[in-house]
Amino acid sequence: MIPLLTAPALRKCSGIWMNKIKEALQMKKLDALQTAALLKEKDQILILCHRRPDGDTLGAGFGLLRALRDLGKQVRIECADEFPSRFQFLWEGLDMDNQPQFEPDFVVAVDVASTGLLGAGVEEKWKDKVDLSIDHHGSNSGFAKAIFLDPEAAAACQIMHKVIAGLVPLTRQIALCLYTGLATDTGCFRYSNTTADTLYTAAELVKTGINSAGVNKKLFETKSKGRILLEQRALSHLEYGFDGRMAMVTIFKKDLEAAAVTEMETEGLSEMVRQIEGVEISLLIREQDPEEYRVSVRTGNMADASQICARFGGGGHARAAGCTLCQPLDQAKAALKSACGAALENREE
Repeated sequence: MIPLLTAPALRKCSGIWMNKIKEALQMKKLDALQTAALLKEKDQILILCHRRPDGDTLGAGFGLLRALRDLGKQVRIECADEFPSRFQFLWEGLDMDNQPQFEPDFVVAVDVASTGLLGAGVEEKWKDKVDLSIDHHGSNSGFAKAIFLDPEAAAACQIMHKVIAGLVPLTRQIALCLYTGLATDTGCFRYSNTTADTLYTAAELVKTGINSAGVNKKLFETKSKGRILLEQRALSHLEYGFDGRMAMVTIFKKDLEAAAVTEMETEGLSEMVRQIEGVEISLLIREQDPEEYRVSVRTGNMADASQICARFGGGGHARAAGCTLCQPLDQAKAALKSACGAALENREE
């Protein structure tokens, strides 16, 4: 039997939701020039990246950091997780061990769709203090006081290019950061989210003289020996469903230990599985705790990854999304398979 809420409880719940609606309505929606103008007004700025940082959040974050420092601003960048060493060229020349310490008068989140993606420690400290969100996720929860959002953009770096154009002249170092985000979020410009505007932006960045071929080789054609071993172990857990239209791999903590790598090395495994002929939906399931699993979903044109993940409180884009399931692995797999089946059926209809 479902318990009934008392009148005071109903009023309390109603009040909470009304406050959330009011906050969403009060959020300012900005364009690139307005965003740049707002940033110019501030002097001590904190930039937040999402947990398990990828090339887009880091590229946007460090690109903005360099631009604001060129304007003479005090700026630092924070993330709940360590920055992956494969992206260390983004902060070349910056003293990351001695970032300026100050109480920020402005907090910016880049490529962050919700405060839950800020990660442990960072979320608790800053979730109610984010002044500006620069993002390309249509699922953005509207947590910031102001937002520059373009869900049609392939990457946060694509719209960050427009913001920085209103701040400072584009330098080679800034261009390198932004190109990295564009390349990683488009799979080196192979994914369907790559548009004419994406390619135009990339061309403008390459014009600065960056070594785009070197970035591409480092990010897409170079793997550690540990990563190769991890791929081998991942494929040993490969499962298919729906006549081969769905493929699923599970990575356990013991796999990471055997390959002597961190969880960051799992990035891109879901895309690898998606490359299998006939696969429309690929799932990468990563063990966090005995009954907690993070899931990365990648899809072709036959299914919407964000709709699959939305069933479990997650989100993302139509072709790439994620969620977390807190239940035994067999139940998690069954629930994911059911969601994938529904997504494929909906497309067929």
